[in-house]
Amino acid sequence: QVQLVESGGGLVQAGGSLRLSCTASGRTFGGNAMGWFRQAPGKEREFVGAVSWRGYSTYYSDSVKGRFTISRDNAKNAVYLHLNSLKPEDTAVYYCAAADNSWSDRLIDYDYWGQGAQVTVSS
Repeated sequence: QVQLVESGGGLVQAGGSLRLSCTASGRTFGGNAMGWFRQAPGKEREFVGAVSWRGYSTYYSDSVKGRFTISRDNAKNAVYLHLNSLKPEDTAVYYCAAADNSWSDRLIDYDYWGQGAQVTVSS
């Protein structure tokens, strides 16, 4: 059974930092692009960023560019989202996802999803 599991969420003050981890089991994702998405209450799930399968290329939404960083460790079958300079509007459930094809900013292009990790930023 293929699983993606996020961890590292929590409550943080504005301006603070968190690191989310996403570990995979059931298969290796070293050949997959990996993405992060988030969903705030009452809003649609939106693209945060993605990393190519080798980790050489990263892509970010305008709302997080310069504050968030994605990295991956294929030996550990893991991908990370480093959240810095957090703002209250970053409060959301964050999801990692794996795409069998190249990276994308569209939900429909991702084939595997984690269950999500809550990030809450207080003002």
